[in-house]
Amino acid sequence: MKIHNTAIVDPAASIGENVTVGPYAVIGKNVVIGDNCKIHSHAVLDGNTTFGPGCEIYPHASIGLQCQDLKYHGETTYVKIGANTVIRECVTINSATEEEGETVIGDNCFLMAYSHVAHNCVVGNGVIMANCVSLAGHITIGEKAILGGLAAVHQFVHIGAMAMVGGLSKVSQDVPPYALSDGQPCTVRDINAVGLKRNGVNSEDRLIIRRAFKILFKSGLNTKHALERVQQELPATPYIDTLINFIQNSKRGIGR
Repeated sequence: MKIHNTAIVDPAASIGENVTVGPYAVIGKNVVIGDNCKIHSHAVLDGNTTFGPGCEIYPHASIGLQCQDLKYHGETTYVKIGANTVIRECVTINSATEEEGETVIGDNCFLMAYSHVAHNCVVGNGVIMANCVSLAGHITIGEKAILGGLAAVHQFVHIGAMAMVGGLSKVSQDVPPYALSDGQPCTVRDINAVGLKRNGVNSEDRLIIRRAFKILFKSGLNTKHALERVQQELPATPYIDTLINFIQNSKRGIGR
């Protein structure tokens, strides 16, 4: 371990092997840091917070502190961050709000400067949040989704896997998997063709997804009838099944 002599590290904190802690960083007693993590200067890690191996936390990030929720009255809550996640300058990640609740960030995520993750959010593996993205409480982000800069997401919204949300978007309804969405309010514009290709979705599956989106969002049918038509006309691939299940289980509706 390389801990700068000006850092404040509680003796009860659990620090893994080959961890670097920069000047004036503060690490609380219930923090667990995995092997090979790097904590830059002035970062504050507190609360019941766990970091997987290989994470990097940049200056002035604030992670694991009490949530910004008036319903919180001192319950025991947690933050769990996966392996190899990068958290840039001034990012804030709040602890959960109800007893034994968790705020979760997956593996290999990249949270850019000034982004905010509120209480009880679940952010999947490989998610990218650009500068100043703001997540309200109880939001779920699917794996490998991308959120553009200054996007603001309403509480309880779900964003599906491999979706992309444009910068400055106001996201008040759910964003389906594989969608390219944008606007105020945020609505589906197309499939995230570039993202799907980069994540290894082959051309045949991309074509089927595009056909599903055409039925769902450009046919003029309501959601129930559009889903029935998708099920009747398209093969039941894993991608189509995921898309159908997401829309059927949406609580806030889809931004169409």
